[in-house]
Amino acid sequence: MPESLTFCGRTFGASELELMRQTAREFSALGVTEIARTLCELLDWKRPSGGLKNHECRQLLERLAAEGLLTLPPLRQRGGRGPRRPDVSRPCSEPTLIEGAVSECEPLELVLVDGQAESRRWRQHVERYHYLGCRVPFGASLRYWVRSHHRDLACLLWTSPAWKMQARDAWIGWSDQQRQRNLQGIVNNGRFLILPSVHVKGLASKILALSARQMPRDWETRYGQRPVLLETLVDPTRFRGTCYRAANWIHVGQTAGRGRMDREHQAHGQAVKDIYVYPLVRDARQRLHGHFTR
Repeated sequence: MPESLTFCGRTFGASELELMRQTAREFSALGVTEIARTLCELLDWKRPSGGLKNHECRQLLERLAAEGLLTLPPLRQRGGRGPRRPDVSRPCSEPTLIEGAVSECEPLELVLVDGQAESRRWRQHVERYHYLGCRVPFGASLRYWVRSHHRDLACLLWTSPAWKMQARDAWIGWSDQQRQRNLQGIVNNGRFLILPSVHVKGLASKILALSARQMPRDWETRYGQRPVLLETLVDPTRFRGTCYRAANWIHVGQTAGRGRMDREHQAHGQAVKDIYVYPLVRDARQRLHGHFTR
């Protein structure tokens, strides 16, 4: 076992990593989810709201197992658990073309994805139409439909922030200790998909403005912590970031070409992305330095 490992904003020492290994071995009759919940209780790994971080713990266990540091029981086959990537091999009906002025789409609605059927449909849209596809996000997340007059216009995903990005961290001006303590004051816009049948100029920046008003309240309700800064990554070979600039997001630099959760600096070869941030409060940087209040 390594001497320490940092994952989703928490650093685990050698004794805690050994506890994970022993628990996975001694409770092998349980499923992986039950092991993750047990460890969250033992390690007091919780959200500000008091809920267990069992989703993040499960991801950490799977990572340790993939690296050969512990052994997990085989996944249980349950009828209600769908695939980690949605199936888009079947043909789908062409959606209705939506055109016109952005004012004709108002009022816009930002609706949390709710229920298995809606979740499946949202995931299929993102897998089919977003160039990055639909993957299980790290850490906390919220998924939204953007609707107008009961018509689907877009899909949004908000997730836990990137662990470390030099340009973002330099803009904030925080130390490594401040970053580890206050990282969850940031939320990442992981997916932003306007459906290909929607051709409305200026719609994207309107959606971003609506998201900046509503999503922080929803995040606080779900996870017990209100973010003070939003971030996103834009591939400059595909997009110019026009909608983010129009919505007053700030371009702070580029990534180093590693994955957003790469802590060991080993995942080279990733595309360099533009980094944009959006402060939700005037003193966002000061709060992230250490005066952050939940």
